[in-house]
Amino acid sequence: MHEIFINYRTEGGKGFASLCERHLSERFGEGSAFLAQKSIGPGNNFVDALVHGVRRSRVLLALVDEHWLDAPDHRRSGRRALSDPKNWVRREIEEAFASGVLVVPLLLGRRAEQLDAHRLPKSLAPLAECQYERLSNRSAEADLIRLGDRLVQQVPELAALDRRPAAKTQPSPEPDTQLGVRNDHQSGGIGQVGGSVGTFVNESHGPLHSGNGDLVHGGDVVRGPKIVGDGTNHVTGGNRGGIHQRFGPRTGRKDDER
Repeated sequence: MHEIFINYRTEGGKGFASLCERHLSERFGEGSAFLAQKSIGPGNNFVDALVHGVRRSRVLLALVDEHWLDAPDHRRSGRRALSDPKNWVRREIEEAFASGVLVVPLLLGRRAEQLDAHRLPKSLAPLAECQYERLSNRSAEADLIRLGDRLVQQVPELAALDRRPAAKTQPSPEPDTQLGVRNDHQSGGIGQVGGSVGTFVNESHGPLHSGNGDLVHGGDVVRGPKIVGDGTNHVTGGNRGGIHQRFGPRTGRKDDER
């Protein structure tokens, strides 16, 4: 059974139609895409084949090139091809709407524009409201893969036939939450800091403190002064006490504090 019916205009979409048929058949299996020039055998009734082909499909791809809307009717001068009720591009789309088949406009190239319902025959007006996809020569492979992926999401029957392996995502590395990690591969500067146990420093020329733990310098624990309060302090020499400093307006003492 054909799952995807390819609707196209011979003069503007034949090459793209063949490209779609090859790609979709490779992905969903031989015979999964209906293409009139390939799917209708010699001597078969093409009218019955086209009508039944549309009705039995899950999806109809309407290939729309830049001249699709205003292509002339070669049988009657001065008339658009789509204005002819017997035009097969028109009849196939009408049959798809009547049969409840999912219709997807496929705009060909960068010049094909989104359809305007006011310029379409009344029976084709719903086509302008169908979400379209785009297929370009420059990005044909990526465009067809994306089209197939989106059809798989909407049509369970195609999902069952899909031969393309699902893309695997690489898991993100877990953050290192171990406390007190020492990084001996660090050359100079600050090594690896873990949690709230302090900072390890290699080849530092002076003590450095970060966090709530002890200060470690050159592998030794440095018992330096504790600095409390607002502002910045610089300490040199020995200090066995602590420094308390606070900036801001000076407050007067209350009587009971004298």
